[in-house]
Order: sequence, then structure tokens, then C-alpha cells
Amino acid sequence: MKLKTLELDGRTYAEVEDGKPVFLADDGKAIAFDAPHTVATIARLNGETKAHREAREAAEGRLKGFEGIEDPDAARSALETIRNLKDGDLVKAGEVEVIKNQAKKTAEEQVAAEARRSAERIKNAEKERDHFKGMFTSEKIGRVFSGSKFIADKCTLPAPIMQAQFGNNFRVEDGRVVAYDGDQKIFSRTKPGDIAEPDEALEILVDGFAYRDSILKGTGSSGSGAKPGTNAAGQRQMSRQEFNALSPAQKSKLAREVTLYD
Repeated sequence: MKLKTLELDGRTYAEVEDGKPVFLADDGKAIAFDAPHTVATIARLNGETKAHREAREAAEGRLKGFEGIEDPDAARSALETIRNLKDGDLVKAGEVEVIKNQAKKTAEEQVAAEARRSAERIKNAEKERDHFKGMFTSEKIGRVFSGSKFIADKCTLPAPIMQAQFGNNFRVEDGRVVAYDGDQKIFSRTKPGDIAEPDEALEILVDGFAYRDSILKGTGSSGSGAKPGTNAAGQRQMSRQEFNALSPAQKSKLAREVTLYD
């Protein structure tokens, strides 16, 4: 899924429906994302997962009381025999052992069946939770790019293309968007020791990008051998090497917006 955006006065904005950001599913269908509902659903699914796990552990705990009992049918038969014994009749030691074994087997089968059901419920709950968590993460990271002042003021590429290039550098941790460069968190240049805010982190990532000059506004040079930023028709220019390094989606987006030089 990706955030649905619109262009207005040269800026990229997220499309909103009833106060909710709109996402495009893989089949092209527009979906209004309800973040508060998603957070509540994730919390509910986590609670259900915990409840199922505790129920399974409790059942396994009860099983320990039936250790040594194997066959439930034989246990029930033996218990019925004991209830029907006449005064003075004796129960043989072997029959007592059969009762224990049968009772244990019954308990084990019941616990195993419940464990299978609990495992399936946990699996389904975790799958649903991960789905909503993924949507929540996409919405949070999408906001970084759609609302970026750095992109609006300093970049030639629109927010969706910037997200396609740098989106994987951002993660949601404890409800906060954090940027990474490889395995390392990106720290603020203006506030040493603090994690960089998303827009500052994006600027740091672009500064370290091999083709930053094709992204930032006003970075073209002039004079002999220069690589101008625009041609006479007003189109932005880009070297063929820089263009070939872009993803297929970026190439498709820029194909009509740039002219290439060798």
C-alpha cells in the first residue's frame, strides 16, 4: 500500500477523507486509514493472544495432575467398576494402575486438542495484528514524506518518489518515526545526542546520497563543462548514469520531466 497524494501549488499533500489519510491498495482501490481504530485493534489482538497463551499454559498445568494415567476409556470403566463393587470385594493393584493410565491418557488428549486450538487462534490473531501494524507503520512513514518541508522547499522530486527511494530508512519505534542509515540510528546535527527528527534525518540521508545533485534544487553548475539543471525548454537535466541508477518506478515518473546527457 502507498499513500494517495495530490499536488497543489507545487507541493505534495496527502489526500484525506473524513479526517483520515487515504491509501491505495495493490489493486488500486482507495482506502481511508483509521489510525486510532488500528491502534485499538492491535491492542485488542495482543490481549487475545495473551489470553489464549495463558489458557494453554493453564491446561498444561492441569495435565500434570494426571501423570501416570494413559487410557481414558479404561479409566472410566474402572471407576464404574469400583462404584459397583459389593461390600468385601477387593480391587486388584493391576486394575488401579489401569485406571490411572486411562485417566492420564484422557487428560493428555484433551490438553493436546486445546493446545492445537489455542495455537491456531494465536496464529490468526498475530496475523491480523501484524496486518494492522503494517498499515499503521505505512501511514506514519507516509506522513513524513507527504508533509516534509524539506521536500517541498529544497527537492526537485515529489514526495512519492522520495519515499520510494528513502522510505526503507524509516521505522516506527514506540509510536515514533526513527531514521536509520544502515543499522545505525541517525542523530541530529543541531541537537547533538538526540535522535534526528524525520525531516532533518531525510535531509541528512539526501546529503549522503550519491546522486544528491539530481534531487536538490539549485545544485546545477555553470561554465565550461557544466551540467546545467534545466534545458532551454525548462526541463531538468540529468546524466544518463544518474538516470540508470534510479528504480523502474522513478524512471517512469521522470521520463517526461528530464532530458538526459552522457
